[in-house]
Amino acid sequence: MTLSPELKEHLHEGAFIPAHPLALTINKQLDEEAQRRLTRYYLEAGVGGIAVGVHTTQFEIRDPSFNLYEIVLRLAIEEVEKAQLQRPFLKIAGVCGGTEQAIKETKIAKSLGYDIVLLSNGGLNEYSEKELLIRTAEVAKELPVFGFYLQPAVGGRVFSYDFWEKFANIPNVVGIKMAPFNRYLTLDVIRAVCASPRRDEIALYTGNDDNIITDLFTIYDFELDGKQATKPIVGGLLGHWSVWTYEAVKLFEQQKLAHNKEQVDKKWFSIAQNVTDANSAFFDAKNDFKGSIAGINEVLTRQGLLKGNWCLMDHETLSPGQSEEIDRVYATYPELNDDKFVKSFLNNEMEK
Repeated sequence: MTLSPELKEHLHEGAFIPAHPLALTINKQLDEEAQRRLTRYYLEAGVGGIAVGVHTTQFEIRDPSFNLYEIVLRLAIEEVEKAQLQRPFLKIAGVCGGTEQAIKETKIAKSLGYDIVLLSNGGLNEYSEKELLIRTAEVAKELPVFGFYLQPAVGGRVFSYDFWEKFANIPNVVGIKMAPFNRYLTLDVIRAVCASPRRDEIALYTGNDDNIITDLFTIYDFELDGKQATKPIVGGLLGHWSVWTYEAVKLFEQQKLAHNKEQVDKKWFSIAQNVTDANSAFFDAKNDFKGSIAGINEVLTRQGLLKGNWCLMDHETLSPGQSEEIDRVYATYPELNDDKFVKSFLNNEMEK
């Protein structure tokens, strides 16, 4: 299965894709009503796609004791279908685990109507780079693949330039989310894609929540074999975009317009740092990102989109001082939050 021409164009033009969180009750049961409402919030905010079953959704949804993977993917698809969107929209399913598990999850996503899988290599340290490339090729036979360079602090690993060069050459790899939170490793991926004969088939997306705006403004230019190869980062697939989403979508659209101008207004450098500072609170950067999922859920709880910041695993909680950091960025950057939009959205939900 391959992407339709419409979705391929949408992917390469650059889409705003939030990583979908998980809504739970205080007893750590799925809160289906809140889960569906959260999807509707993203649709109303104007996103260009959603990614479900990814890190922000909590990898533990696959654990047999929770058994939530297929349910959560299905709920999101149902809400997207109900919306009857009149715009291109990418439905991305997170896939992880060994080859057998990854193929099984891909087939579930395919049966539900997802367009692409975001293939995580996390937790597979026993796999060689060659084995991971074979795994990718097998998954890509089922659905188009989005590569995922996950930062080591939350379970990722460092890959060689050679790995990414070979990865880019795999048929039906359509994009790569670069999220190592490291400029050198990000450059490895971009340079490797530029060196591939498939460079024009692969869309580059930022997952570097610490560098969102700058990534989206930068065009990368390399000389390879005597020829110039140019590649931009066109969009984002981000956990950060799962909160304050309405205003973030507006910023993304403004940034795309500004990107086409010959000169960039210096205000964007300040905006870039403000967004990164907000992310430091949400993702708990001071504590090596231990509270990243709980931090996202905390913001959504404050807005009334979730009932609490609960996570499936007991250790996934806010870190000491993280709540105060969220208070700080709320007060410092009021222009970035979408509380007014969320209030209106929730009022409309109550009237339905």
